[in-house]
Amino acid sequence: MREFLQPTPFIDSDHPLVVSFAEQHRGASSDPRLQAVSLYLAVRDEIRYNPYSFSADPQTLKASYALQAGESYCVPKALLLAACARHCGIPARIGLADVRNHLSTPRLIELLRTEVFAMHGYTELFIEGRWVKATPAFNLTLCRLFKVEPLEFDGRSDSVFHPFNQDGERYMEYLLDHGQFADFPLELFFEHLRKVYPHLFAADAAFLAGDLHSEMTG
Repeated sequence: MREFLQPTPFIDSDHPLVVSFAEQHRGASSDPRLQAVSLYLAVRDEIRYNPYSFSADPQTLKASYALQAGESYCVPKALLLAACARHCGIPARIGLADVRNHLSTPRLIELLRTEVFAMHGYTELFIEGRWVKATPAFNLTLCRLFKVEPLEFDGRSDSVFHPFNQDGERYMEYLLDHGQFADFPLELFFEHLRKVYPHLFAADAAFLAGDLHSEMTG
């Protein structure tokens, strides 16, 4: 389990911001499971989900960057949960999967040209002798807006996206799991994104300059 407890370039569990956040939100219990639940809720709700914060700059993928920005998307939030867990002595790793969001906004579909969210990030935590999935992506306010139940996490059962929303509409569909990693697989991540979203990697796209946020909000 040593590799799942050590700081890495992207799961920078020794960063002062990560250490402070983890200590603040680990809770009073000495039970690792309860600490994991407390950390999950903090990452889920304290860091606002914003898919338009995506950048091609690798520095923005670090766990600590999500804290600096105060908002992020699924991958840095999953890395942040992993980093906080490692600081608290809970083995953690990053997982990546392709999902289809049936309730994606027209604006995002227009940009991506698909309902598929490639390389969605989640966390796996080793608790009570087994790996369990945790998905701290969507904060409480966002869930209420889209009429989906916020994802809870009890440290024992996998916390994954709901297939339907509160109105019975199709919501999230898992398509392909790319596996779990001790640190973020940067090359694999961008290689797959180029295959799924080739138009975003055109020579003249602001994406390559790490300026997708400005392109989408300007």
